Amino acid sequence: MGKRVLLIEDEPNIIEAISFILSRDGWDVDTHANGIDAVDKVIARQPDLVILDVMLPGRSGFDILRDLRAHDGTAELPVLMLTARGQTKDRETAKALGVSRFMTKPFSNAEVLESVRSLANGVEAPQ
Repeated sequence: MGKRVLLIEDEPNIIEAISFILSRDGWDVDTHANGIDAVDKVIARQPDLVILDVMLPGRSGFDILRDLRAHDGTAELPVLMLTARGQTKDRETAKALGVSRFMTKPFSNAEVLESVRSLANGVEAPQ
């Protein structure tokens, strides 16, 4: 099972919480806090999984996801998308762009762990 995750999130409390949860579970957690060069960071760091916020400074998570899916090296990379806006439209947009899982904030520690573990094992979200 892959143990490297790149968390692309700009809220310090969420970065700290997710980093703690995943590190305690044996993951090597790398973080990045803006959308401008997020795709470059994913390509350079080659994580096994990406956790991606929708609302980021510089570029939206949707734009980043679109670029990741268009790049040969990241087209199949599992992406867990997080958002404070859980409207149906956001879920549909994420699904259309190829998100692996979509999670609405606030979320529980158990929910994050279960999603990350499932994605690392190749289990997509139930549709």
